[in-house]
Amino acid sequence: MHILSIGLNHTSAPVHLRERLAFGEEQVRASLARLSCGHIASSLSELVILSTCNRIEIYAASNNLAFAELEAFLSDVRGVPVDEISPHLYRFHDLEAVDHLFTVAAGLDSLVIGEPQILGQVTRALELARGQNTTGPVLNRLFQAAIHAGKRARTETAISRNPASVSSLAASVAEKALGHIQTASIVVLGAGEMAELTVEALRKRGVEKIRVINRTLERAQEMAQRWGAESATFEFLHTALGEADILISSTGAPHTVVDAKMLSGIMATRPERPLVLIDIAVPRDIDPEASYIPHVKLFDIDGLNAQLEDSLTRRMDEVPQVKAILEEELIEFENFLKSLEMLPIIMDIRQQAEAIRAAELEKTLRRMPDLTDAERERIAALTQSLVQKLLDSPTRRLRAESGCPHASEYATIARTLFGLQGDEGLCGLSGQSCPISVAAD
Repeated sequence: MHILSIGLNHTSAPVHLRERLAFGEEQVRASLARLSCGHIASSLSELVILSTCNRIEIYAASNNLAFAELEAFLSDVRGVPVDEISPHLYRFHDLEAVDHLFTVAAGLDSLVIGEPQILGQVTRALELARGQNTTGPVLNRLFQAAIHAGKRARTETAISRNPASVSSLAASVAEKALGHIQTASIVVLGAGEMAELTVEALRKRGVEKIRVINRTLERAQEMAQRWGAESATFEFLHTALGEADILISSTGAPHTVVDAKMLSGIMATRPERPLVLIDIAVPRDIDPEASYIPHVKLFDIDGLNAQLEDSLTRRMDEVPQVKAILEEELIEFENFLKSLEMLPIIMDIRQQAEAIRAAELEKTLRRMPDLTDAERERIAALTQSLVQKLLDSPTRRLRAESGCPHASEYATIARTLFGLQGDEGLCGLSGQSCPISVAAD
């Protein structure tokens, strides 16, 4: 068994490709359901999809290095040809895949280093996969370990203590582009997590007038009430933009919701008053053609990368300490993988011993037909006790040695000494070339 990961992010693929490949939660559920329904190649035994505004990644447990199957799966469920996706993909297997997920969960692979949202997104990816029964002992433990590593990184270092999330970047860009953000009229389009974080960042900068616009009024009202903002539905978007100085958009719509034609009409009514548009949604909410309209300044999520504040530098100073934590967690996970190698061996030893015991007991009892039932039970109990005592020390030692650097050698020796068939182990995950046999934890 191998751990596989394929994906693309803000460093490997442009936003127009990422938005075509992005998954909503229902799309994640539907895609994962293909595995549980048997519509995905049988070599993939576990599957998790992680989709955020800056990355799309698939993690799998597989009997072989089934990268082609994963790429075909991503192409099929998102309707994008493989040859368009493949040049932008990164591919990791075994401990490289583990290390990558730990790095992602710690925020070191994010557009904004140390941003806190990714940890919740990794957690949610695991929850969705569990809901579709597409996780097992390997990916369950992997994602739990990644979440633990991410929490340690944030509590034991200052990697997330200086504000530099995408939402805070959006607020910063708005402030720099307009100059008088405290008295500006700002429209926030959407009422999800990113939108709420944006409102929080704006409030911290002293913004007084914020209007939350969402497809459903109830969601807009809930968020607006928490932050003392106004609320409205999409039907008031045209009017709101006519009054706004800044629009920050973060909906989950699968298509643009603010087109250039609408904006041209709005700007015609306010020819000398600038409008700042900041699109932090993937897929994009705002028509890219809007950037050509006079007095309109449009920033998309890729353009924010150049706007990081000084706090990002302070976060970078924490990276060595975070990496040290991740290295500790990686060693811990590698030891877990090595321990899995011993479990089937111990089980095989006990099954072999039980088969020998039962066979020899049966032969002995056939030669002693005059024994009472109570005497037969006492002899059977004696043989069980002997086998248990004889195996106790070697099996305890195998468990104890499972986390050592020479675990694979111990596994091979144990199979040879006990005459067990097969030499499967977790070698693929611990740096060797042989395949992996995984037992439930």
